[in-house]
This record gives sequence, C-alpha cells and structure tokens, in this order.
Amino acid sequence: MIEVKNITKSFDGKTILHDVSARFETGKTNLIIGQSGSGKTVLVKSLVGLIRPEKGEILYDGRDLMKMDTNQIKDLRKEIGMLFQGSALFDSETVLGNVMFPLTMFTSMTPAEIKDRAQFCLERVKLKGADSKYPSEISGGMQKRVAIARAIALNPRYLFCDEPNSGLDPRTSIVIDELLSDITHEYNITTIINTHDMNSVLGIGENIIFINKGHREWVGDMHQIYQTSNEALNEFVFANDLFQKVRAYVISNASDRQLK
Repeated sequence: MIEVKNITKSFDGKTILHDVSARFETGKTNLIIGQSGSGKTVLVKSLVGLIRPEKGEILYDGRDLMKMDTNQIKDLRKEIGMLFQGSALFDSETVLGNVMFPLTMFTSMTPAEIKDRAQFCLERVKLKGADSKYPSEISGGMQKRVAIARAIALNPRYLFCDEPNSGLDPRTSIVIDELLSDITHEYNITTIINTHDMNSVLGIGENIIFINKGHREWVGDMHQIYQTSNEALNEFVFANDLFQKVRAYVISNASDRQLK
C-alpha cells in the first residue's frame, strides 16, 4: 500500500497540491482522475520521487519516501514498475530485447535466466511468438502489452501507469484495462493509473481518487461513482451524453430495487 498524508506542492508561489491525503490499496486498481491542470500529474510525480513536496508524507508500506536518502530511493525504485503513456520502447531492440533490458540492467541473473523471464512475461501478456519483431512491426496495442511485460519483468510491488490507453481504440483499451486488472490481482500489486479514460474508470476503478484544483475532492469505486453528489466529479465523468444515460439508468434501477 502507498499512503499519502497531507502533501503540499507549489511552483513559483502557486500551490498545485493543497494538503492532499490518499490511500492506494494493494491488490487493487487505484485510479487518479481529474481535469488537465488539476494537479494529478504533480501528485504522481511526487509519488515516484520526481518532485519533492514542501510538506507531508509519502509512505510505501510504512517507509517514508520523504525521509529516504539517494541510495534508499534507488533501492525503492527497484520495486517500482512504470508504464509510460507512449510505451517508450527502444526502436532498435526487438520485443524480447525490450523486456530483457531491465533484467540485464538491474539483476544478476544469467543470460539464460533473463531470456526465460522475459519470455514468461511476454506469454503473460499474450505475446508468445512476437520475440523477434521490432516495435515498428507491431500494433499500438501490442506495443502497450510489450511495455506492460517490461514493467512487470522485475516483479514490482508497485506499478505506475500513465494514461495507458492513450491513442488506442476502445476495444484495445478494454484489453489493456483487463490485462492491468488481472496482473494487479494475480501478483497483488499496488497499481496506480493516471487516466482520462472514463471507460477505465467505470470498468476497473476499484479505488478512484478525484483531484480537482489541487484538492482531493472524492474517493470511491466504480459503483459508488454513479451515486455521487459531487458536482465537479459528475461534470468530469459524465460529460459524455452516453455516460449520462448510463448513470441515469443505473440510478433508476437502484431506486427500483429499493422500492421492491
């Protein structure tokens, strides 16, 4: 579990995060949502140590990132997997080479062990047989799955995903969502997803943190979000006409069940 307690961050005298507290649960898909400029990216960068808040605590299973020295932070980052928005694959490396990279850099495994582990991770994301292809030879969805395989290669305890469905079609986005959810539960990872994708929010949002103008305004799950009275959250999540109709349908059915 990662717990944030009362963190505040400012830039050039402007406060971006106002005394934010949140819990990111182990074995759950934790989603951070909010409009552009709301502070959610600053929150994620603070969580991984790229930005240092002026005050507060960032606890990784009780270990305070804010009190760690450089070596301790390096050790902690070995427990963290990262899935970047653009996949960030090496164009000059094969699919297998991309997944082997962190194992070669950060472990003392033998070449044979590294290859076996990388192939296992590729099989886990349903990319068996794609070892020798290059990123330019596979689809965007497959590239994202390669990036997930690379992110889990080191058996991370914590997995950060930045807009994992960016640039993907709706069907492929669902595949990526389901894969992240499955991996989170299977390996009991603390997964944190920074997203604008409302399909992800309503499909895999087990713990949703809504950031609005630098404040944590709401916390709940994909079921509770239909019933929220938070106007800013409703405007953000249900801005699309289809989502408004879905919300109205869910609320209507819930009322009918209560009457019965």
